[in-house]
Amino acid sequence: MTTAHSGNTPSIAYPLRSIGRLQVTPLGLGAMPLSFEEKAEDTQNARETVGAALDAGITLIDTADIYAPAWNKVGHNERQVADALEAYAAAHPDFDRARIAVATKGGITRAEGEQWGRDSSVGHFRTAVVRSKKNLGVEKIDLYYLHRPDRTRLYAEAIETLAELKDEGHVKNIGISNASVEEIEIALEVLGEGNLAAVQNEFSPRFNHTSWDELKFCGEHGITFVPWSPLGGTGGGAAEVGERFPAIADIARSREVSPQQVVLAWEMSLGEHVLPIPGASRPASIADSAKAMSLTLDPGEKDALDKELLPKR
Repeated sequence: MTTAHSGNTPSIAYPLRSIGRLQVTPLGLGAMPLSFEEKAEDTQNARETVGAALDAGITLIDTADIYAPAWNKVGHNERQVADALEAYAAAHPDFDRARIAVATKGGITRAEGEQWGRDSSVGHFRTAVVRSKKNLGVEKIDLYYLHRPDRTRLYAEAIETLAELKDEGHVKNIGISNASVEEIEIALEVLGEGNLAAVQNEFSPRFNHTSWDELKFCGEHGITFVPWSPLGGTGGGAAEVGERFPAIADIARSREVSPQQVVLAWEMSLGEHVLPIPGASRPASIADSAKAMSLTLDPGEKDALDKELLPKR
């Protein structure tokens, strides 16, 4: 069994899952909440939250260039992640930074006055990927996503640009985010089977009707499916997920675990290619979520959750 463990807690080990040419734990850390306005200036909290993820054995961290508290602080979250990893390495001499994969994204713009837009032009991506490399302190980005489709351009052209960046050595693996089955098919046509590492879409108990087909398609084509906001998001009821869904609450009570762990364990049970990235802005949150990697649902529990949570077709 291939396993991973953190630098100072070698007793924690989990089977690894593939994401392109990377091997990572079956659950990652979504770092975006660390750049929410109320948390953005708390460097110590970011270090402790990332540190808690590493202590729990997590080896994938997800960020993006536009995760920032304001338009003029683009790259904020990438820099937070890099700083937290550096601080952790300094405090743990046995920590192997090479074991940690960091994914980031490009293609969304923010301008003065919080004007949001999309740009998948060659010029934008070439600037964005160099900036992200600098923010993360790396020579090559582990996984780089097209963040959202730019409807003013052909989707295939954006994927071709990412392929060029990979060929030139800027990124190791290519992913797409917020993508439909049709867009996944286009990416495969451009890259070839086996060269699209991941699809990152919103997927949770409350929001999966538009991503279930993509999850299944990815499984059929050897693509990792990465649910973002897998618990429902900070504004979508993540804290109350057990109150909204009786099957989740029942299993959480019987197992004496949090409802959030049940949700994440269920999502991981949907396929070996499914890799949730719960967001966290507190060490306790990601420490609890990480315990889902040790929670195996029995067939009856999984069936009950499937019936309550999956789209009815």
